[in-house]
Amino acid sequence: MSEEAAGAPPERERQLGIFEDKILTVPNMISLARLACVPVFLWLLFARDDLWAAAWLWGGIGATDWVDGWWARKFDVISEFGKFVDPLTDRVALIVPILAIAIEGAVPWWLVIVTLAREGLVALAGLALSAMGGRRIDVTWWGKVATFGLYFAFPFLLAGASDHSTAAGFEIAGWVVVVPSLIYSYLSAAQYIPLARVALREGRLDKQMG
Repeated sequence: MSEEAAGAPPERERQLGIFEDKILTVPNMISLARLACVPVFLWLLFARDDLWAAAWLWGGIGATDWVDGWWARKFDVISEFGKFVDPLTDRVALIVPILAIAIEGAVPWWLVIVTLAREGLVALAGLALSAMGGRRIDVTWWGKVATFGLYFAFPFLLAGASDHSTAAGFEIAGWVVVVPSLIYSYLSAAQYIPLARVALREGRLDKQMG
């Protein structure tokens, strides 16, 4: 009986470390832990009114953005669940706190709209591409740089809105980081246009061959 018939992972997937039934892996636990910190952030922000602590927690969530992906590649523990939960965590850990601090009044709404408009456009484009049969597009280098920058810029701005003695310095640092990060985020969105054409063509070709 073949490995596929017996339910064992095929050779290609074993080499890549991809097993659909793997959920309790270290990278997935890291992603879930980061996701679980989001409600704690909201509690610090709204229930405790502790902008300083909330900013540090959010900064920690952003600073560990690379850890789960690095671990998965380093130790070959990539999983289908991880492919789902990692980008979900990244989006939730960015979008929900940004909306929260806008409601709190720590950042202007125009900045939030400009930031989230790009996220919305990319998400809608991804859904449309999938509906048309295109394959998944990996995040570009510019996209990673932009996201990492935003993960620091907004916590800096939140710390800048606190009553801590260093708040003024953090506010300046936040604006210094957020402007280029937004530029990079829109540059990366433009990069997805030619990539989407290739992904659509290759996705349809795969379906025809399959």
